[in-house]
Amino acid sequence: MNHRQSVQATTREHLLALPGDEMIPHVADSLTHAITVHCNRRELWPWLIQMGADRAGWYSYDMMDNGGRHSAEKILPGFQHPSVGAVFPALPGRRDGFVLLETEPAHWMVLGWPTPDGELMVTWAFVLHEIDGHTTRLIVRARASNDYRFHGLPKTMGLLMARMVHYMMERKQLLEIARRAEQRADQGAKHGREATS
Repeated sequence: MNHRQSVQATTREHLLALPGDEMIPHVADSLTHAITVHCNRRELWPWLIQMGADRAGWYSYDMMDNGGRHSAEKILPGFQHPSVGAVFPALPGRRDGFVLLETEPAHWMVLGWPTPDGELMVTWAFVLHEIDGHTTRLIVRARASNDYRFHGLPKTMGLLMARMVHYMMERKQLLEIARRAEQRADQGAKHGREATS
């Protein structure tokens, strides 16, 4: 995989209605990124559903979002079947974080960050569009409500800062997910060829 691979969504992907869009009707900002991963959606899915601190990690900059622990390089069976309502901790040792709001296994999931009164501050959708049996387009969209304030900053400044930080973290996350999924898919294909030779 080219580690300088683009995570830019196409114009169509930006306009595409994704699961979770309706959960925040009055959105302050919506950020869509995407990456082409050379494996099928069922091979890609396990890496997504196990995300979270004190789980497999976020596959991004581990010093920033995983307490310095290296995100998992393998599928962790114990984290493959979370129920709706399960927390994907934002940081190690925390009980709060993103909540699994909806999921269609091997197709999509929507994480959300609820406020104490139950409103959603942020949603984060991960959608797998299988192009063919060996290629999947992973589309990721984060949406923020009008009440979202990045680290308490004024709205306009906060959204600008959030955009920059989100791009940096999201790009790293997507590249690392793609690397892991492609390596594992390649290993599985190699073992399959060896078994039939």
